[in-house]
Amino acid sequence: MKKLIRVAALSGAVALALTACGSAPSDDDTTPGAGATGGETTAAAPEEVDFKACMVSDSGGFEDKSFNQSGAEGLQRAADELGVQINMVESTAATDFTPNIDQMIADDCNLVIGVGFLLEDPIQAAAEANADVEFALIDSPFRDAEGGVVTIKNAKPLLFNTQEAAFLAGYVAAGTSATGTVATFGGIQLPSVSIFMDGFADGVAQYNTDSGKTVKVLGWDKAKQTGSFTGDFENQANGQNLAKGFIDQGADVIMPVAGPVGLGAAAAAKDAGDVALVGVDADWFLTAPDYSSIVLTSVMKEIGQAVYDTVKEAAAGSFSSEPYVGTLENGGIGIAPFHDFESKVPAEVTTRVEELKQQIISGELKVESPSQN
Repeated sequence: MKKLIRVAALSGAVALALTACGSAPSDDDTTPGAGATGGETTAAAPEEVDFKACMVSDSGGFEDKSFNQSGAEGLQRAADELGVQINMVESTAATDFTPNIDQMIADDCNLVIGVGFLLEDPIQAAAEANADVEFALIDSPFRDAEGGVVTIKNAKPLLFNTQEAAFLAGYVAAGTSATGTVATFGGIQLPSVSIFMDGFADGVAQYNTDSGKTVKVLGWDKAKQTGSFTGDFENQANGQNLAKGFIDQGADVIMPVAGPVGLGAAAAAKDAGDVALVGVDADWFLTAPDYSSIVLTSVMKEIGQAVYDTVKEAAAGSFSSEPYVGTLENGGIGIAPFHDFESKVPAEVTTRVEELKQQIISGELKVESPSQN
């Protein structure tokens, strides 16, 4: 029996955190659109267009402070700025994916976006069975039975060369570590997870080459493609316990690639008092304010922008199955500011990271991962 589908209201739990800044207008303000008593100017709502864009989350839900939330924010922005209709449904387990996608199709969605690698099979099956509906999939291409990448006319992959930005974060982590030990772990060993870990490990290796030091990476061996995983993206206690183990081994910077499970690692790091965290997907300094004081930087994937652009193209009738690939060069990925750690990251590390970034953009430096599509 299909589970009852819980659809998020358009103005419900997931909304863009947009704050308007500026001084209050004076009493004689004559700015067009201001109220009679000098109130704030309000942007006109966009004209509603006859297009519905919909989204199905991975099991972390739309408030995961990670990739599901970023995707939902991009969809909400499309509603706010483009006038499209939207609908979103949360998945709590893999068994929800297909019925949730079916629900969106039944709701007459013109575009259905699946968030995450785990939705590859159900999104692909739905696209092949519904040629009149357009689909997009975050974090995975589409593949045939032998694992080869295939093109589906009405389905668009949204991909990210995350290893490039994770490389920079690994360099910063190594260059900031006081103990000479850093760590990373994942939720489930998927390409969209291990690609972060590959880049992080390579960044540490680059720092060691530059500095002559031997900063260790716990939790991942890139050469062997083996490491530490909690086995899920939901149970924060698992992340907390794994992080405690790394801290006990001397790690003072940890990058969890595990959605909400990463918040458990953040709790362990904060309790330790001298451990920093590298966030993923979004700037955790902003999205996880309870832990902002320990966020060194974050490896950001501009999922929201990719979703917005895809909806905009589809609503305009220019949908394409050509994959979107976010890179350092096109701004689809990056690392967040150092925020409270600005004065703690050595100047030479900051300078070198910028040099490395430009080398990656120019193609002089290649950061590669077996998980790269």
